[in-house]
This record gives sequence, C-alpha cells and structure tokens, in this order.
Amino acid sequence: MSGSLPAEVPVPPAAAAPGIEKVRITEHEQLADGIWRLLLQAPRCAATILPGQFVHLRITRADDHVLRRPFSVHRVRGRCIEILYQVVGRGTGLLSALPVGEERMDIVGPLGKGWQIPTHAKSLLLVGGGLGAAPLGMLAEQLASQGRHVEVALGGASADRLIALELFRRLADRVEVATDDGSLGHQGFVTVLAERMLAEAGFDAVFCCGPEPMQRLVARHAKTLGVPCQASLERLMACGIGACFSCIVPTRSGQMRACVDGPVFDAEEVCWGDS
Repeated sequence: MSGSLPAEVPVPPAAAAPGIEKVRITEHEQLADGIWRLLLQAPRCAATILPGQFVHLRITRADDHVLRRPFSVHRVRGRCIEILYQVVGRGTGLLSALPVGEERMDIVGPLGKGWQIPTHAKSLLLVGGGLGAAPLGMLAEQLASQGRHVEVALGGASADRLIALELFRRLADRVEVATDDGSLGHQGFVTVLAERMLAEAGFDAVFCCGPEPMQRLVARHAKTLGVPCQASLERLMACGIGACFSCIVPTRSGQMRACVDGPVFDAEEVCWGDS
C-alpha cells in the first residue's frame, strides 16, 4: 500500500478568491513567554477560509516595514479569525504591542491550499510540534464535527508551551503530549509518540505541522506503514501570491511555492533532503 494520497481524496471545496480586508483586534493575550493569541474581526475571511489556509497581515504601515507577514488561522470564531503567533523579530514584536481595538491593519486572504480530508478516512492522527499546533485547530474542529475518530500527538518545550492543548483535549478522542523538559507527558520528542501511536492504531491519514525535521520523521514513519500523510510547511513568504518565488519547496514534481501550491503538501511528494 502506497503512502501517497489515495485516488478517492475528493476535490476540496473551491477556495474563495483572496481579497484585502480591514481588520480590528478584538482580543489579544500572551499565552506563554513570547507566544500570543490574537483575535481579529475579519468577517469576509472568517466566512470563507478553509482549514490549513493562511492570511497575509500588514502589521504596520511604516515605510521601513512594508512586507506583510503570513499567519496560519488557528480557528474561526463567528466573524473573527484566531491566530497563534510567536515573537521572533521586529514585525511580530510590533504586533505583540498592539492593543485591543487597533484597526489600522489589514489582511490579504484566504490564501494557500489547506488540508484535504480523504472521504473514506474514519481514524486520523494529528501531530503538532510547538506552534505547529496552530493550523491544526480548524482541522480538529472540522473532523470532530464530522464524527471522525481523532487522535493528537502534541509536543512542546514545556507544559506551558503546549499550544492549544485544551482545545485538542476537548475535540479529540485521545491526546498524547511530549515535552522537552518532561514537565508534562513523555519527556522527549513528539515524533516518538507519533511513531508509537501509528504502530498501535490503524489510522487512515496523518496530518502534521511543526519543525521540518519533526515532519520529515513523521512522514517517514507514516510511509513505512502505508498511511497517507500531509504536511504543512513553513516558508518565508514575501508576496503570498506566488509571484516572488521566495517560498520554494522542492518536490518530486519540481519546485513548488508554499504560498499557492501549499502550505499543505502530500508528504511523500516533498523532497525532504534525505531521499
């Protein structure tokens, strides 16, 4: 049995054409050191975005900071989209300082290709490492609403950095966690949990997001067992619309752009650098 996506994977719902939309911050809180949760009022995007897609956010209009920043959408809440992000540079540092009520920003979205759920799949494994849990939130909600069996392997540096743990516990049939420091669950890498869970249960598909070395291992384990795997890959995206070629992903079909051909890819098609 091949680990490629099976022929019965349906064509996903037609993605809405991206557009520019003014947004307003309705909630903004720090979850852990350097990690924040942002809720943006964006009714058009909230009504049209699909699990796994992302938005391109203009954080500031300063002349020295013109590039937008890509953010996966963790959840849709009514007319709002929820984003989880980590402060890693000047742009996200500026974002973290913005107050509730701020409305001088805008987004381009929805963008990219999201998760494709096989029609036949009844039992699914979600694997998230660090902020890689963010794009799995909407997916978990959709799978749970469809009555599918969902298990989650979630990893983080410490217990307080297991992003969205409570959401997954509420939605999934089983959640296993791993922390680098052993403060909760298995001490070590989430890939160990994922390998064990894959060996124990007959999953129909795997969805993963997180550091690329982690995703490479998850993809390898899934392929060994003949389980189709999808991976959401992070790349620097300057334009978000496929024009600048700054987010190239090498695949068996050639060079692909994460912003339009992804960010979700068939993991067996990705050239991970070791095969």
